[in-house]
Amino acid sequence: MSSNPEIGSLNRTRAIMKEYGIHAKKGFGQNFLTDLNVLKNIVKAAAITKEDNVIEIGPGLGALTEQLAQAAGQVVALEIDTDLLPVLGEVLSPYDNVKVLNQDVLKADLPALIQEQFADPSRPIKVVANLPYYITSPILMGLLESPVAWSAICVMMQKEVAQRLTAQPGTKEYGSLTLAIEYRMQARIAFGVSRHAFVPAPNVDSAIVVLTPRTEPLIVKPFDERRFFGFVKSCFAHRRKSLWNNLKPLAGKDTAKQAAVQDVLAELSISPQIRPEKLTLEQFIALANQLHVQKLL
Repeated sequence: MSSNPEIGSLNRTRAIMKEYGIHAKKGFGQNFLTDLNVLKNIVKAAAITKEDNVIEIGPGLGALTEQLAQAAGQVVALEIDTDLLPVLGEVLSPYDNVKVLNQDVLKADLPALIQEQFADPSRPIKVVANLPYYITSPILMGLLESPVAWSAICVMMQKEVAQRLTAQPGTKEYGSLTLAIEYRMQARIAFGVSRHAFVPAPNVDSAIVVLTPRTEPLIVKPFDERRFFGFVKSCFAHRRKSLWNNLKPLAGKDTAKQAAVQDVLAELSISPQIRPEKLTLEQFIALANQLHVQKLL
């Protein structure tokens, strides 16, 4: 093991940046975490053990990677910034259970990567990451839509996005992203992270969100996942309007179709004047399925 201070300490982070001439790149959304307590608590929140395979997205200077390496069986870190590869190779050299790959997670074949990079691909697979704010949602949806059976996804993101992921029906944060997450996983906010824990400091605070597989499978599934989530997004197109006003485009000016949509709402005991954020995931699925049966969707 290295005798150097841990990578995540503020002094070591600054020393690494100075030694290698590293500057945080806005284009990659880079903010380096320099709070060892936060780093260690992320690993705890993800419940990492030596039985786990871990994929880290965007290791940066390796601060979180180091903590993961100490707790996990094996870590594969995906870094898109080629300037950081030699830095990571050097600072993570004490750890023989870490691989750093120059890959974009949005383009990676994750099932193939797991089979090729992990010594035992059958072990539980977890994702841990400090996500760039500007591509948090695409990365999350890419992970959830992949065929990989994640044991857990533990990620840092902008506090406001974390609140949307974990929102309850009837709140202003509740929306299509909430439903997309709930459909596949259970989400909880583990803890908040101050903007002052980073170098450079971002303009907003962050939060750690932990996603785990649903313990109760959905009783009824949508008729088609892709079309269902397109339908959900359309229902939230005008948040301040009623559900009926958001559904009107389905019928256009056809009065018979308008009446048919109204009949479906009545059959499901859903008020046309309700706001979309009041509906549960199960209600959205029932509504979409019934509209599909009536050839309205």
